[in-house]
Amino acid sequence: MAKLLVKFQRYFRRKPVRFFTLIVLYLTAGSLVFLHSGFSGQLTISENKPNPIDGVNEGTELQYLGVLQLNRGFKEVPESMTYPRRYGPWFKSPSKDVPERSKVGDYGGTWSRALKGRDVREKEEDRAKYIGCYVDNTHRRALRGVSFFDYKKMTVFRCQDNCAERGYLYAGLEFGAECYCGHKIQAMNVSESECNMECKGEKSNLCGGVDRLSIYRLELAQESARRYGSAIFRGCFHRPDNVSLALPVTTVMLNMSVDRCVDFCTDKEYPLAALAGTSCHCGFPTTLFTLHEREDEQLCARKCSGEEFESCGNTEYFIVYQTQVQDNRCMDRRFLPARLKQFIALASFPGAGNTWARHLIELATGYYTGSYYFDGSLYNKGFKGERDHWRSGRTVCIKTHESGQKEIESFDSAILLIRNPYKALMAEFNRKYGGHIGFASHAHWKGKEWPEFIKNYAPWWATHTLDWLKYGKNVLVVHFEDLKRDLFVQLKRMVGLLGIMVFEDRLLCVEGQKDGNFKRSGLRKLEYDPYTPEMRKMISGYIKTVDMTLKLRNLTGVPDDYYPR
Repeated sequence: MAKLLVKFQRYFRRKPVRFFTLIVLYLTAGSLVFLHSGFSGQLTISENKPNPIDGVNEGTELQYLGVLQLNRGFKEVPESMTYPRRYGPWFKSPSKDVPERSKVGDYGGTWSRALKGRDVREKEEDRAKYIGCYVDNTHRRALRGVSFFDYKKMTVFRCQDNCAERGYLYAGLEFGAECYCGHKIQAMNVSESECNMECKGEKSNLCGGVDRLSIYRLELAQESARRYGSAIFRGCFHRPDNVSLALPVTTVMLNMSVDRCVDFCTDKEYPLAALAGTSCHCGFPTTLFTLHEREDEQLCARKCSGEEFESCGNTEYFIVYQTQVQDNRCMDRRFLPARLKQFIALASFPGAGNTWARHLIELATGYYTGSYYFDGSLYNKGFKGERDHWRSGRTVCIKTHESGQKEIESFDSAILLIRNPYKALMAEFNRKYGGHIGFASHAHWKGKEWPEFIKNYAPWWATHTLDWLKYGKNVLVVHFEDLKRDLFVQLKRMVGLLGIMVFEDRLLCVEGQKDGNFKRSGLRKLEYDPYTPEMRKMISGYIKTVDMTLKLRNLTGVPDDYYPR
């Protein structure tokens, strides 16, 4: 027996391919036997039991979006592969059992799916009634309220829920991943077959098409839409020189109140509501009415005729609110029509507000920004330039956190964004352990992760700035704190370096849309100061080094709130 084994060993050593072939055949045979024993009985699904397919996790759908090429042509999913419709709170059927779909005949392709989608939608309760398929375009939106994108997990319910939460009357879905809200539909109705794209996060539903919106009326939102609680107070401002040009829509309200004026301007689809005694003016922020020079609020302290506890301004000083209507003058974005031969970096230390700066630049210029890396979560949020190679030349500037000499010298110009290290380090720690708009848990702050993070990242904050000042060409330094405090002026400087002509009205539009739908809502307050005295001493030394280097190059030193110094 031993001799036989030795012979087999020598044989397979000389011919290893045959050995591996034998192993594969053995494993295949075993698998077939196992499968046969597991499926010898016929699988049946009772009508009274939930379909196991309903348990499919939405998060597993389209996992490979960051790898696959996304384009305007989508393969049609075979009928046998579609999932049953999932019903959320907005779609609950009055009966306990989910109603069966009506048979619509043996239609094929897009028309068949459009009919089936309509058939299901007609059975939904009036709380979220499907209105129809409508034309949409980037220059004149059908729904002109807020909008947001998610190219991975968009569903009908998610869009409706976001619009209803903000008090809008209508929710519309486009291109399978884009959600638009509004109080009025300003577009033409078209054939159902043109809304033929599946939702990215819900294969069984249709979410509009190419320049086509699937629009729902949110019945439950009607009452909340009359409130002005989500309108933003902008301040007291002096009457513009030419009111009829600056604020083109005006009405007299003898029973004036803030909610009545805000509601009127919202209905007229204007983002600004200005109260002047018994007059309500609506318009956009323009060079005629910039909202940059606020006055003392006492100058506007005149009681409203319809609400004694509110101020309604007067004929000389206006009280201004920003309504829920989205200013679409700066929302169109595209790739550059001609490829750039020079590469401009948007450089920053991680956590210094680079993503927010990209958002502002895209709104101001109308062109996508690129990235030295690829982040699928940012691509899914609407940063379409994230997919392009950084040297493609189709994007207006390139996000980068690199700080090596070779990487820095590969760029022809740079916007260097610097932020208070105490804030930047905490923001990057939150991003690392909580995502782009999430937060790190208390366990991470209390554990070994935070001290280790400071040890590695705090020196990098200083060397990043020093390297870009040393090796960078044509570097424009922008402090994050200055950008927040005086966005109009700082953004104008940044766009100037990019060499793109931008009208001031577009920059004023950006001011009203500056936060976007991805920005972290401020650093979460911790119950304790995460920085130890040793950490502060180390970071203070780095701040002084960066401050000195900036001043030696005749640049503005770090802002005063970079403490301690």
